[in-house]
Amino acid sequence: MSFTKYIPDDIQEKYEIHDYRHAAAILANEYPEEFEQICIALREFRLTIEDIKKKGGNESDIPKKISSILRPLGWEEGKLSAKTVVNDTELNVETHKIDYVKERVAFDLEWNSKDQTFDRDLYAFRAFFDYNRISVGVLFTRSTTLDPLFKSLGKDADGKKYSDKYGASTTHLGKLLYRLDSGRNGGCPVLVIGITPNCVDGIPDIETIAEVGEPVLAQDIATLIVPEEEELSDTETEESN
Repeated sequence: MSFTKYIPDDIQEKYEIHDYRHAAAILANEYPEEFEQICIALREFRLTIEDIKKKGGNESDIPKKISSILRPLGWEEGKLSAKTVVNDTELNVETHKIDYVKERVAFDLEWNSKDQTFDRDLYAFRAFFDYNRISVGVLFTRSTTLDPLFKSLGKDADGKKYSDKYGASTTHLGKLLYRLDSGRNGGCPVLVIGITPNCVDGIPDIETIAEVGEPVLAQDIATLIVPEEEELSDTETEESN
C-alpha cells in the first residue's frame, strides 16, 4: 500500500517525499507523537529569498529555523559510541552526530553541504539502527525543483551567480536518492523530505520562473506576479476587443 496514506495532504503538497523501508508507516503507527512534532516543524518551516541568498551553508539561518521548533519539544543532538574488541584490544568507534534524536526517531537536515555529507548521515542512521538506538530516520534536504528559482536570482554584489553556491556537488535530492536506492542506509527505514518552492515566500509560481529563464534579477521577481483580480480569461479578453 502506498506510503502517502500516512502523510498529511498539506505536507505532501508542500514537500517532495520519498519513502524507504516503510518509514512513513513506522513513524505514523509506532511513533505518532514524534511524527506529529515533525509535521508541526514542516508546516511552520518557511524560507525567504534573503534566506536563500545568505552565505553560510549548513550554518546559515535555515537550520536554525528547524532547531527553534524541534529543540523546545525535546529533540536533542545524538551521538553513538560503540566499543569493538579486536584481538583482545578495545577500540572505540564513533559515528558523527545526528542533528535531532527523540525516542527512537532520528532527524537530520542538510541544506547546502558537500554531497559526501549524505554518506556520513546514512552511515550514522545505519549504525544507530544496527545498535538498536533508533527505529527510523528522517532526512530533510533540498529538492532539485528549487533549481529554477536559484537561477532566477541573478548575481550578487561581487558578480557571482547565486545559483553557483547550490551546485551539483552539494546536498540535494539528486545526490541522496541514488545512495538510498543502492542501500547505503542498510536496514534503517528512511523518510526523505525535499524542500520545494512551495516553502518559499514571495515568489511567483515556479512554472512562471522556468518560462522566463535566467537571469531574472531579484528585484524584478515581483513584476512576474499578476494579482488575481487583474487576470482575465481568454473569453473576457476577446469580448473586450
